[in-house]
Amino acid sequence: MKFSCTALNERERQQDGAETLVEAALRVLDTADPYEKARLGDSFASQWLQGTIIQPYDPSVDLPVPERPARLASVKLVSPSLMPKLGKAGSLQSRQAIVHSLVHTESWAIDLSWDIIARFGKQEAMPREFFTDFVKVAQDEGRHFTLLLKRLTEMGSFYGALPAHDGLWDSATATSNDLLARLAVEHCVHEARGLDVLPTTISRFRNGGDNETAELLERVVYPEEITHCTAGVKWFKYLCLRATNPAQDQGGLESPGEAGESETTQEEYEVIQKFHSIVRTYFRGPLKPPFNKEARKAAGFGPQWYEPLAVKGATLD
Repeated sequence: MKFSCTALNERERQQDGAETLVEAALRVLDTADPYEKARLGDSFASQWLQGTIIQPYDPSVDLPVPERPARLASVKLVSPSLMPKLGKAGSLQSRQAIVHSLVHTESWAIDLSWDIIARFGKQEAMPREFFTDFVKVAQDEGRHFTLLLKRLTEMGSFYGALPAHDGLWDSATATSNDLLARLAVEHCVHEARGLDVLPTTISRFRNGGDNETAELLERVVYPEEITHCTAGVKWFKYLCLRATNPAQDQGGLESPGEAGESETTQEEYEVIQKFHSIVRTYFRGPLKPPFNKEARKAAGFGPQWYEPLAVKGATLD
């Protein structure tokens, strides 16, 4: 087998640890096939976590991030308002539709995780822990995609069999110039919404006799999605506090769990007010209850973060 000089140089660059994490992230974003995207992302995540990929980015090089990741054209895209109803998992067709929707969501979640690394890591001079947190998120999302895709195949369907919408990436485009907005909308609104609906989805699969899918969602996807919201809250707070206290960069990060406590400090109040302002700017309409308060608290943010956003014009008391 022959390799081009470019391929050989790229392989040597990877082997000697010269490839940065941002370069690896861009390779994932430039990969169209979602299964390969997940596989490649898992490999890069392991290399970063094991120390094979050493540098998050080259400070002397500015690398362009694609406005839209490479995607296959085999999935028909429609407006969210034109999406057919998924049903309540009472029939095989409904269960296939729900899993297909989850597969599509996870495929975008892979891109979103690598995009936040490539787009904002160097630009915002984020600490190494930021890269590690979102590498872990990316690896989780890739595993979710792969497992759900396998389950969809076992159910007699395939990715692309049904239409899908790209609402998640629409939000990513709207927040492409603002890391605070990206964290708030994607990780503290969209992903938190997933925490709200997953328990009902799991129950519906159980009631429909599909315990295998229910177990996959309950034991793998659900608990890991909580940690993804945790990352969003954690780094949203970090950026807010760094803006008022630049010395934040010189110290360690505190546990993000404090945001779920009932008592709100003045500092926390200001962070939450900033969150409300950003969500109202970048997210259309109020948030939809009921909220999964237990999961949201586990992720690090209590009702004072989201309940005022459920009613238009409401403010934090």
